[in-house]
Amino acid sequence: MELFDSMSEAAKGMKAQSTRMRVISENLANADTTATTKGGAPYQRKMVTFKDVMNGKTAQKEVEVGSIVNDQTPFTMKYDPSNPAADAKGYVKMPNVNPLIEMMDMREAQRSYEANLGVIDVAKSMMNDTITQITR
Repeated sequence: MELFDSMSEAAKGMKAQSTRMRVISENLANADTTATTKGGAPYQRKMVTFKDVMNGKTAQKEVEVGSIVNDQTPFTMKYDPSNPAADAKGYVKMPNVNPLIEMMDMREAQRSYEANLGVIDVAKSMMNDTITQITR
């Protein structure tokens, strides 16, 4: 595999993790977003799925975002009779977003992004060393 191919694959990994971080940020931003109407559903947590894609040129597997799906974890109920979305008993459905899990997922995505960035840095350094050796 050529250095440019490894850089390209790392860049695709970075793009996938960037999408994951964007979705996690959206989840965190909506962690307290309830419905605006009585009986409505609150914000539903989203998750990114990945898929392996075979690169025809290098015959290597690459990662891509497969889809962004809704988490089917049940909503929690919170007593808040003043909320417009409250049911007859005064309970409101709350989003199925756990900020602690989102922060752990974001840290994992960040580390994966950094690992791919490290691959690009090493490949770039190897190319620079090769050019330096050739031009001497």
